Amino acid sequence: MTTMNSPAPLIHLVCGSTGAGKTTHALKLEDQLGAVRFSIDEWMHGLFWADSPRPPQLAWSLERVERCYARIWATARMVAARGVPCVLDLGFTTRAARNRFVAAAAADGLGAQLHWIDVPAEERWRRVEARNAGDGATRHLDFAITRAMFDGIERMWEAPDEAEMQAAHGLRVSG
Repeated sequence: MTTMNSPAPLIHLVCGSTGAGKTTHALKLEDQLGAVRFSIDEWMHGLFWADSPRPPQLAWSLERVERCYARIWATARMVAARGVPCVLDLGFTTRAARNRFVAAAAADGLGAQLHWIDVPAEERWRRVEARNAGDGATRHLDFAITRAMFDGIERMWEAPDEAEMQAAHGLRVSG
């Protein structure tokens, strides 16, 4: 849904709460668009998981997520500036996080599109349990999501509203 005043989307932001199927959707987009995909789970696992405190600490993790966001955006903007689509599988739990990347894309003259993977909480928790048991595209990340982690993220989750969807040329995907 691109208008006359906005460039074709080269930045695709995939959002949804835990277990919605963000990574599965991002992998499909990567193939369909010939895009470069950036996954926060892969970056965090590859860069920081071995050094992370046990049990996980939210403040420690969020600091490193922010570092990854900065490097991912610096790389994605260079790739997109060359005309190659980028799929950002960064969670985007909050409206502020999504708006930050949409605004950054606009500032660089890059079209952005939000993909909201909308799945009921009960189904998402069922998927998380299955993934924890060894099923699914992200099982290779070698960590389980506990019910407490799921519920904590659920409290932080801000679903996009109609205004945000319109502003970001949003697509609502039922998973």
